[in-house]
Parts: sequence; C-alpha cells; structure tokens
Amino acid sequence: MHAGRQYSLVEFLLWTRRDTYAFVVGSTVPTVLYGVFHFSWLALPWVPIALVGTAAAFIVGFRNNATYARVWEARQIYGAIVNTSRTWGMMVRDFVTACPGLDAAAVAEAHRSLVNRHVAWLTALRFQLRQPKPWETMSLPHNVEYRRAHFRVAELEGKLEDELAPLLSEAEHAVVVRASNRATRIVAFQGEALAKLRALGSFDPNAHVALERVLADLYDSQGKCERIKNFPYPRQFATINLFFVRIFNFLVPFGLIGELKKVGDAYVWLTIPLGVLIAWVFNGMERVGQSTENPFEGSSNDVPITSMSRTIEIDLREMLGEEHVPPPILAQNDILL
Repeated sequence: MHAGRQYSLVEFLLWTRRDTYAFVVGSTVPTVLYGVFHFSWLALPWVPIALVGTAAAFIVGFRNNATYARVWEARQIYGAIVNTSRTWGMMVRDFVTACPGLDAAAVAEAHRSLVNRHVAWLTALRFQLRQPKPWETMSLPHNVEYRRAHFRVAELEGKLEDELAPLLSEAEHAVVVRASNRATRIVAFQGEALAKLRALGSFDPNAHVALERVLADLYDSQGKCERIKNFPYPRQFATINLFFVRIFNFLVPFGLIGELKKVGDAYVWLTIPLGVLIAWVFNGMERVGQSTENPFEGSSNDVPITSMSRTIEIDLREMLGEEHVPPPILAQNDILL
C-alpha cells in the first residue's frame, strides 16, 4: 500500500517508460510516412477511432471499478482478522484460568502458547497469500524493477519454516511444514489445545464454545482471503480490456493525422506528442487496473498484510504483559506491506 500523499510523476513515467517507447515509435512512423513521403492514405477518419476509444474507456472504467472492489473487500477481510485476533487475545487471557489440573505457571504458558500459535497462523496465512499465481503481475519487468528500487517483500525473501520455528512446538512445527495448507493445520492445533484445556477444567463449556466460535471466524476470514487469492479477475474481461486499449493506441496517430491536416500541413507533426500523450493516458489507466486486481501479490498497491499482522502480534503480546514486543513495520519509500 502506498502510504504517501501520491506517486510522483517521475515514478509513474519510469514505471510506464517501456510502453512509452512503443508509443513514440507508433506515433512517429506514420507521421514521418505522411509528412515526408506523402503517404496520404494513412490519414484515417476520426469517428471510427473515437468509437473504439469510447469502448476502450468503458471497459477500462468497468475493470478499474471491479479491481478496486477486490482491494476494498480484501482490506475489509483483513480488518476483520485484526478484530477477531484481538477478541482471541482477550478471551484467552480471561477464560483460560487456573484450576486443580493447571497452576498459575501452567496458565501463563497456556496463554503464551495460544497467542504464539495464533501469530504462527497469521504468519502462515500471509506467506500463503504472497505465493505467486500465473495470472499475477509481479513478475512483469516494470513491476520487478519498481520493487527492487523501492521495497522488499518479506514473504518472498524469507522462509516460512524459520519464522514458524519459535512460535510452535517441535512436534507441531514438524506437522505444519508438511501440510498442504499450513494455516488451516495451525488452527486445528488451536482447537486441539482448547480441548485439552477444557478437559483439565480450565474453563466451562460456554467459554469453550465461545473460543471455538472465534476459531470458526478465523477459518471464515481465511477462506475469504483464499477466494480472492485463488480466483482472479475474470481473464475474458482483462483480455478485451488489453486488446481494446492497444487497438485504440495503435489507431490514434492515424486519426490525428486526418484531423490535424485540416488545420495545416505543419500541424501534422503534432501527431507525435499528442499521440504519445493519449496513448500514455489510456495505457496508464489499464496498467493501474492491472496492478490493483490482485491485492495480496506483494505489490505497492496491496493490502498491507505484513504490517497488519505485526500490529496484531504487538497487541496480543501487550495484552499478555510481555516486555519484549516486536517493533511495528514501517513503510519503505512510502510503501507499506
């Protein structure tokens, strides 16, 4: 997530410069052929080109609205995870109490274990959500270049096994790292731990039901995240969006030649800067929609699940009164992940 006031124009120009080079060539070639070699047949009427541009504008607007909805839904889901996590910490602290089979020291250890396991779940979930998918765009050259210059994605550079090691017991760690869905397995361990505590008499059946309901809410939020991660913005709409924009950008110089020659032959050379500008505007809208449609892939426009997970961990550890609390994650060049 960009946490600054706005992207700078220089950033945006550098991000789109490869396409801009193509627009310069695409506008220069027909203009030179018309102005120098007098290929008058290159001048096309503007009306059909404008119709293509109208269709492209509609489909670009539709896509950008849809991709923004995906990002906003993802942010709402992770906001629910924040709230549910705080509820979990409060219930663990208040419900898990001493009993004949559990002394004060064992209660403190149970609190710590349940919180650590929850942090492990958050860690496993964010690593799973950052796993690249074939339809995602972070492997494209312009995105790779921007990421290397401005920020680092912890989940792409670290190892989940190493981060889980201090949060789980050796037996649990061995099982989780072999699981196909590690986050799901960690929540299952939470349920098993609650059942053992209930058997010892640490809390009553009503408290057990309430704690299990929180785990069910966590499963629900995880499933919603996985739905967004594993079901892309429909490829048919993404494809026609790209085709319409490219066709329009290709045709714009030919239409401008026809319009500008009405003013005077010298004005035909304005086709080059105007063609580049129009193509850049449409391409920029298409690019923004493309970079927004996958809110968990690790881009500068993502939901900041890494920093939100750290915020949850800080809250939970402070609830338990721990002294060694990790610091919050800060933005890297205005990019918060």
